[in-house]
Amino acid sequence: MHAMARIPDAFIDELLARTDIVEVVGARVPLKRQGKEYSACCPFHDERSPSFTVSPTKQFYHCFGCGAHGTALSFLMNYDRLEFLDAVEELARRTGMEVPRETQQRNENNDTKDLFNALDAAARFFQRNLEGSEKAKAYLDGRGVDAAIRTQFMIGYAPDGYSALKDALGTDERRMKLLDRAGLFSKNDRGHVYDKFRDRVMFPIHDRRGRVIAFGGRVLQKDDGPKYLNSPETALFHKGRELYGLWQVKQANQKIARLVVAEGYRDGVALFQFGVKEAVATLGTATTPEHAELLFRNAPDVYFCFDGDAAGQRAAWRALESVLPRMKDGRQAFFLFLPDGEDPDTIVRQEGAAGFDARLQQAMPLSEFFFQELGKDIKLSTLDGKARLAERARPLLAQIPDGAFGDLMRQQLTVVTGVGAGTATPSPAPAPARRASAAKPGQKPSLVRHIIVRLLHKPALALAIESTHGFSGLRLPGMELLLELLALVHARPDITTGALLEHFAERDEAAALQKLAMQELPGDEDGWRQEVLDAAVQLEKQMLQQRLDELQAKQRNIGLDEADKYELRTLLQARIGRH
Repeated sequence: MHAMARIPDAFIDELLARTDIVEVVGARVPLKRQGKEYSACCPFHDERSPSFTVSPTKQFYHCFGCGAHGTALSFLMNYDRLEFLDAVEELARRTGMEVPRETQQRNENNDTKDLFNALDAAARFFQRNLEGSEKAKAYLDGRGVDAAIRTQFMIGYAPDGYSALKDALGTDERRMKLLDRAGLFSKNDRGHVYDKFRDRVMFPIHDRRGRVIAFGGRVLQKDDGPKYLNSPETALFHKGRELYGLWQVKQANQKIARLVVAEGYRDGVALFQFGVKEAVATLGTATTPEHAELLFRNAPDVYFCFDGDAAGQRAAWRALESVLPRMKDGRQAFFLFLPDGEDPDTIVRQEGAAGFDARLQQAMPLSEFFFQELGKDIKLSTLDGKARLAERARPLLAQIPDGAFGDLMRQQLTVVTGVGAGTATPSPAPAPARRASAAKPGQKPSLVRHIIVRLLHKPALALAIESTHGFSGLRLPGMELLLELLALVHARPDITTGALLEHFAERDEAAALQKLAMQELPGDEDGWRQEVLDAAVQLEKQMLQQRLDELQAKQRNIGLDEADKYELRTLLQARIGRH
């Protein structure tokens, strides 16, 4: 949530306090009342029986089937597929609040608006020129790109000659500057400015809101410069972050169950036209970590299509390296290698959507491709080979987020090599999220966790603990988290569970806190308040003991000065008084 920094947390809290999640979700998904909560079939995965719940008291939603969860804000982001800022604006509009923006950003906004307008004007100019160009239309006819697709993807044509666009749109100095900043001009050595795209079929690239941010142009004649030419990087366009066709996919699918990633525009367009309506393309670059994030944010299953040759294998491995750190549970990646000399465009024309779909069903899962690729030049029949494979795999496996997928991959490594059975976890320390939450079976849940669970159910209980100095120095797992929660509620006494969880949305503890917030708690509010107070007293006792132990250790090692002796006496008296 990169944009979060620009919008103060207090505003987000206030926005969530004024928004009723039941209204937001209920306007999009039919909700049924069940006791204190509402339930529905989950909109984020296919299910027959409802396991999606919306809680008005906690102001969050949770699906027990696929684990989707969050506040009204994250619901809008996931359901309406909005970026963070757009979702904030949507909620602010509903509640009549004004989104605070720094003045610098306001100015930027106007400037950005002008850039978008310039790019839109260029896209329309290219579209008009396609209508008037017989050879460009003949090229698209020859490639079988039909009229509906041309309109849907806003395909156009950049006329030949050095100044067609410049003459049509660069009517004054300001416009010239805008078109230049939008990446539509080139300059020669003598400083002469001319059209960057000439005699090319033009593919506009859209952002997540359907606005044109750049272009890709394909030559009509073979020998005429590079086959594909992309817009340069601009203030609006970073090719490692954009996917061609994602906007069209979002428009065509209510719910995106999978995404198919091809390597070029033409492939993306062809797949789409022939009925594979979940196809996107990278813009002539390798798959980046940002691509991977964007793909998985939009769909749980991602299929990468590559040529079957050595270059295709290398590109597939780069894609694998980008997706590994993003393989949270519930996400899957597959690799489809195409026969020699074929690309998605030729295959989907020959075999149609059904044929292409059958190939996708046979695609290689990430785990299989991973071990196949790592073990390519290794003799696994030898001990040395097994050790080498384990060495190669370990640092890569360590990048996989905690969860079932990572565990299975490590198990698989052990099966393949026999190495590492005892060291299934890559790092010696458990992740902070795990530490704060999971008590082992048969072990009493810790006092810290005991309080955290109750605060998550009813944040206002934090107000019962007036001061934390009696236990804030305790070295216990989850202590920092508890102190942070207490401070948050003291700063915003009316905060809801949902808004509290929103503060941790980007942090490691988020998943553990979400789980704890979902637990059923016996008893009522008064009972919970008493439990919180009792646990706080217990923590103070532990703090006392911790300090006693420290002083007694110091006494044994280096001896105590007067101040220490005084503190020790006081502590011993306090302990007698407490028992």
